[in-house]
Amino acid sequence: MNQDMSIVSLILQASFVVQFVMALLACVSVASWAAIIRKFFALRRMRALNDEFEREFWSGSSLNELYAAAAQNAKLAGPMERIFASGMREYQKLRERRIGDASTLLDGTRRAMRASFQREMDAAESNLSFLATVGSVSPYVGLFGTVWGIMHAFTGLSAMTQVTLSTVAPGIAEALVATAIGLFAAIPAVVGYNRFARDIDKVAIALETFTEEFSNILQRNLSTAPAATAAGH
Repeated sequence: MNQDMSIVSLILQASFVVQFVMALLACVSVASWAAIIRKFFALRRMRALNDEFEREFWSGSSLNELYAAAAQNAKLAGPMERIFASGMREYQKLRERRIGDASTLLDGTRRAMRASFQREMDAAESNLSFLATVGSVSPYVGLFGTVWGIMHAFTGLSAMTQVTLSTVAPGIAEALVATAIGLFAAIPAVVGYNRFARDIDKVAIALETFTEEFSNILQRNLSTAPAATAAGH
């Protein structure tokens, strides 16, 4: 009796539709765990690169030196460094066109940094929609498997003349396994989504703060030396 009521036995004895639902949920669970692991390490690396660049930015290095380093390290740079490089690139292009109006220079630089910021946020939020979908849909998919399994079990019991708990229990149990697998897939996805959404919000705040601080530095440089390219801060 214990062997017949084991999880493996219940899965093997389930109907084809319930087995398909279980297999689908198992695949979704594996995919969501893979997305969670990738996102965890990606965000940790993002925060480390941002912290490293921010320390270097405030260490006293000139903006031109930082921009040259960012251009050489473009493929390995973090979001904050890429936003800085986008702003400096636009700033220097406008200065090369001999645009001396401070507001025009700052507006162009801010637009370039906002566009870069949006690209970074789109990259940081990748796979979050997948986790949200898994967390919201998986329980219902598992419930569908359970309902189908119960219907299948009662259909089989209708041909019996005598129904006891021992004859009903296996069919109900194998159907409930689908709901259990659905919850197993949904719970980590929901927890991961909430955690990553909070972490990405913190990254976004840090990037927005840096963008404003960098804009203020450029504005000070333009007000003190409007005819020269910003060389330090």
